[in-house]
Amino acid sequence: MSTDHEKHNVCISVPKVFDWVTRQVDLPTACYHEGNKSGSDLSELFKCRDSEAESFTEFIKQFPKCEAVCRVIESEIYTKEVTDPHNRMQVEVCMPNGEEVTLEKVKILIKVSVDVDLYDEAGNHICTSCEPFEFTKVETFYLCAPEGTEVCAFVTAGQCDAELIFDGSYMQLDLSFSFCLDVHVLADVLLEIEAAYCKPRLEFPISDVLCKETKFPPQCPTLFPGKKSKSHSKSAS
Repeated sequence: MSTDHEKHNVCISVPKVFDWVTRQVDLPTACYHEGNKSGSDLSELFKCRDSEAESFTEFIKQFPKCEAVCRVIESEIYTKEVTDPHNRMQVEVCMPNGEEVTLEKVKILIKVSVDVDLYDEAGNHICTSCEPFEFTKVETFYLCAPEGTEVCAFVTAGQCDAELIFDGSYMQLDLSFSFCLDVHVLADVLLEIEAAYCKPRLEFPISDVLCKETKFPPQCPTLFPGKKSKSHSKSAS
């Protein structure tokens, strides 16, 4: 890419960051029991194939040291501002330096789904949850988010933990999830800057040649056949 190096003022439209915060969010641990009357039991959540066991407890008895591992389904991570972007509540906040600023109260909804895999003591996969387990939480932020701005939230990193507790007669699956949430406040603005127009570079004349010219391998002419003296040439004639 090249330029004509003749700079002048241009007007561009770019997203401006009005505010940006990062927060670690720890979701409350979700517990699932075998035979839990208040909801679906583990036998409904784990319908393991190739098993003649009548219940999930009977199935797990075959693998007394099995391990539960959860996987975050990245395609199902969902974040959205649930407050009205045209009517955000304004709050007076005192900064650490004593200065008071007006910020907007913003609520972000986060939904995360995870699958749970079960492995035996040798590390062999034995079962996967029938449906994803869903975590949902609403986080409140105080941001510089005046009307006309858009609040965007991104889950940038996460850690899911699963623990299957089994003592022979009682079984419980505990799931917890912690993640880093990035929240950006954006709005498109027009900026005047000094710049120069770009031009495309020249394309190199490259072609795919299949049949190349046959060449002899390089030799060492100084060594062989060597340079003959003039006198030797005359006597030979």
